[in-house]
Amino acid sequence: MSTSIWFWIAFNGGVFIALIVDLVSFKRRDRALSMRAAAQRSAIWMVLSLLFNLLVWKLRGPDSALDFLTCYLIEYSLSVDNIFIFVLIFTYFRVPPIAQHRVLVWGILGALIMRGVMIWLGVTLVARFHFVLYLFGVFLLITAIRMFSGKYGQRDFEKSFIMRCCRKWIWVTPDFREANFMAKIDSRWMFTPLALVLILIDVMDLVFAVDSIPAVFAITRDAFIVYTSNICAILGLRSLYFLLANLINRFIYLKAGLALVLAFVGIKMIVADYFPVPTPISLALIVFILAVTITISMIVTQNRTAAENRK
Repeated sequence: MSTSIWFWIAFNGGVFIALIVDLVSFKRRDRALSMRAAAQRSAIWMVLSLLFNLLVWKLRGPDSALDFLTCYLIEYSLSVDNIFIFVLIFTYFRVPPIAQHRVLVWGILGALIMRGVMIWLGVTLVARFHFVLYLFGVFLLITAIRMFSGKYGQRDFEKSFIMRCCRKWIWVTPDFREANFMAKIDSRWMFTPLALVLILIDVMDLVFAVDSIPAVFAITRDAFIVYTSNICAILGLRSLYFLLANLINRFIYLKAGLALVLAFVGIKMIVADYFPVPTPISLALIVFILAVTITISMIVTQNRTAAENRK
């Protein structure tokens, strides 16, 4: 289904305005988000996304609205895996909390641009070469297996290829300079370690986008739905990080749940031409998997905490 250019302009204009309002309100706080504030902002982003979903329903019908909701849920749930990595990166480089917000702001802006380009390329490839969907499906199955085996994601960040290149080719200050990405040392402008963290955050988001963007092609190939669901999920990522950063260790089975979601989406993509799975069933199954793994994780970790407190 084609989408009016004015709808594209209105959506991106709304995203820009929402980002400006969010950034201005945070700048006035001049401190890291508390869990309560992060929960409130996460709720606001979710409500805005659901209101947009309602607009899609009104303008394009219930099928497009259901596709958007399913894609949004897939992207939003997979973004939790980004948070696992963000926590590791910030801990590894000892990034101060107030500086974490600035990195996430610019990192998410970079992610919006990169994902827009990747979605355009993906839609173009799928439209011209149908067999690409099968390759996407196989790739998602391999990613799911890697998740189950615990071999998913880079952990030794300082030895990663991108960090070795940065250390070799750019001047970097030995320590942080508040929340600045650059500092002037002895009449020479140098990058700070915070700039390296920003580069790493964007690279890691690009790596995860290679998994999450193909996943939504199992639901729809409508470029507008794929793009808007991705953007809506990413916009709430910063607040979600500050909400979940201190609780991430409690989601001990969530990676298994995300792996099951990816495996299901990969299989759905491979067999779609022969055994199409209706979107309502896909949505219900994804919600069920995430709800079960999160609930079990919280119960198990709560029981462990209670047992430790009794000792």
